[in-house]
Formats: sequence, structure tokens, C-alpha cells
Amino acid sequence: MSEASQARTAPPVRLRPLPALIFASRWLQLPLYLGLIIAQCVYVALFLKELWHLVMHTFTFNEQQIMLVVLGLIDVVMISNLLIMVIVGGYETFVSRLELQNHPDQPEWLSHVNASVLKIKLAMAIIGISSIHLLRTFIEAGNLGSTNTNYTEAGVMWQAIIHGLFILSAIGIATVDRMGLTAATSKHS
Repeated sequence: MSEASQARTAPPVRLRPLPALIFASRWLQLPLYLGLIIAQCVYVALFLKELWHLVMHTFTFNEQQIMLVVLGLIDVVMISNLLIMVIVGGYETFVSRLELQNHPDQPEWLSHVNASVLKIKLAMAIIGISSIHLLRTFIEAGNLGSTNTNYTEAGVMWQAIIHGLFILSAIGIATVDRMGLTAATSKHS
């Protein structure tokens, strides 16, 4: 019998009152995850609204307007993906196991999720979302100087700098994580 299956069949450990309270406090995160599920519903409504807007203006929008709405739809999808990663991965990592083993719809990434993997996935999702925002800004940057844009040269520059900082942060997180794995591997050797 494997260690994992023995751990599941072993009787539960009885904790002293203070450790039991501290351990049970993880359930205080449950309302937070439920709130994120509600936020996910809001994003679904926003997506449907924007999709309807695109369909209704199919013959009146020019190519740039269509591209901007489609990028907005992609942005909503990427934020929704980020929400799912936080809801499912965070709950599984910090609150309780979902026990999805052998479920046909279990996400591939969930089988090896931990706080470190979750941080890197979140960083990559944030970079993706930032990339979409930056692309939308660059598409509209052609209108700089006219009254038809919400962007300024300084605003475009700051968006590009912030995007670069997101990338550097993700590289930093991945580097620190890799260094930790290397140290742990060499310690066990």
C-alpha cells in the first residue's frame, strides 16, 4: 500500500485546541473563494454583453473596432482563467482537497499544484492579461494627439514599463523557485 493511501486510511490525528483552531482558520478563506465565483459570474455577463455588442455591430464596425472588441473578449477570458486558477488552485492548496482524482474533467495542472506552481501560473496569467491591454493600447496609439483616444504618450510609456516589470517579476519568481528546487534536490542527494 502506498504512503498516500495509508495516510488516507489512517485515523485522523487529534489536535490540541490551539493548533486545531489555527488549522480550522483556513476555512475563513471559503467566503473569499465564493466571492470570486460571483466575480466569475460577473465576467461571464460582461463577456456576453460585449459579444452581443460585437454581433450587433458586425456590419458597422471597421476592422480596428472589431479587433478591439475581440481583444476585450480575450481579456475577459484570460481574467476568467486567472479567477479559475485562484479559486480552484487556492482552495486545493490552502483550504481542502477537492478529491478530483480520476475525474475526467480534472484540469491537468491541478494534479501538481502547490503554492509555488500557483504563483508562477498566476504571474504568467497576469503577463498575458497585461499583454492584451498593451496590445489594445498600441492599436489605439495611432490616434495619439487626436481627441479620439484615451491614451497619452506618457500613459503608453508607463503601460509598457509596467508590463516589463511584470515580466521581470515573473522571471524573478521562477528563478527563486528554481533555486529552491535545486537547493532541496542537492540537500536530499
